[in-house]
Amino acid sequence: MRRLVVALLVLVGLLVAADFGTAALAESAVSRQMRQQIGLADDPAVRINGFPFLTQAVAGRYSSVDVDATRLTVGQFREVELTAHLEDVTAPLSMLLGSGPKKVQVAQAEGTVKVDANDLERLVPGVTKMRVENVDTKALQQLVKEGGDASLADIDPDKAARIVGTVSLLGQPIEVAVLAVLDLSGGKAQIAPRDVRLSDGTPLPIPQAAQRAILAQFTQPLDAGDLPFQVKPETFQAQDGELVISGTASGLDLGGSTSATG
Repeated sequence: MRRLVVALLVLVGLLVAADFGTAALAESAVSRQMRQQIGLADDPAVRINGFPFLTQAVAGRYSSVDVDATRLTVGQFREVELTAHLEDVTAPLSMLLGSGPKKVQVAQAEGTVKVDANDLERLVPGVTKMRVENVDTKALQQLVKEGGDASLADIDPDKAARIVGTVSLLGQPIEVAVLAVLDLSGGKAQIAPRDVRLSDGTPLPIPQAAQRAILAQFTQPLDAGDLPFQVKPETFQAQDGELVISGTASGLDLGGSTSATG
């Protein structure tokens, strides 16, 4: 009896090892396909979820697949971090492990790209040492109390950001804080500045015309392009020091001649 138990445990171990080994091969194949299709500098990290893998592979359908990539080019951005969650994925194992072209069908996709302050700074001329910060309702109300336009209090804090950077004022570098609305009108990521002052919260000691000139420096049409996996941008937010653009898509055919980038 003991030998039988040991033999069963060994068999189970071998099956689990085979399951994970086959999954790793499939993930590597998908990773290489994604790198080519999305135009990545490196292979993305691909994780096929669900256990056991082999039962999904026999059916050629996978409940969900996660993709993570860095250094992605999206629109004008060059150092984008990508996170994608693909659901109800159809891809025969023979195709994934074969040498021919790979084509993957995805019922639903959720994608998120993250743009850090350094990448944003590259697109905003005359501004250095940039950083992105979240705002809340209390901060918006405080701006109004400190002389800001009353309409600032009506801004949705989930659609706004405090962008801090160093600009030149009268030949001297100063750090300013710009309150900006993050807009997705027409599917394009737009930063629309609404208020500027010194980073410590005090008003700028310059005429309104000069302040408008500084705001204009931050007013840049930031074309995010088409997100990977044909995801349509739906939200644009500031999170943890980055600008985050997210969206969803459905009924995708990835691979072959289909392009997933903008």
